[in-house]
Amino acid sequence: MINTENAVVLLIDMQGKLAQKVVGSEELHQNVAQLLRGCQHFDIPVVWVEQLPEKLGATTSALADLMPDNTPIAKHTFSAFAEPQVEQVLNSLNRKQVILCGIETHVCVYQTACDLLRHHYHVHLVTDATSSCQPAHYHSGITMMQQHGAWVTVVEALLFEWQQHAEGPDFKAFLSLIK
Repeated sequence: MINTENAVVLLIDMQGKLAQKVVGSEELHQNVAQLLRGCQHFDIPVVWVEQLPEKLGATTSALADLMPDNTPIAKHTFSAFAEPQVEQVLNSLNRKQVILCGIETHVCVYQTACDLLRHHYHVHLVTDATSSCQPAHYHSGITMMQQHGAWVTVVEALLFEWQQHAEGPDFKAFLSLIK
């Protein structure tokens, strides 16, 4: 199971017009926002990358606004982990459970997963917080990552894994995350 002490979220390329063109864009944005609010609640670090931001634009403002104390890392590779700064940040966090979300599932998310798995990270793909422009590409990306050893989850299941208990002082605040 994914635990709060060992987890980090890697947000990939939720930028510009592409973020609006992917399948289920509105639901994707809602789910990624819910995940980012969960990261705030559980104090999970978020590593945030943007593919060629000077050409593709910035991260959707609704998501960027949820990370006011965070700065995106620009990348020029499809795999986020191939960007040296991303590898450095992940190494410095010393957390081995990397939770992936973003776009496009079959390209940047997939290649990032493969590189992370090769470097002995435990990769968890949040399937309702990823997408592609084509449904077939999205489904193929998930299958390819699973074949390489990535685990799949959804935002709500992940949040419940982090919460673990159905009582206590934080439970009411937690419930507001999933409603």
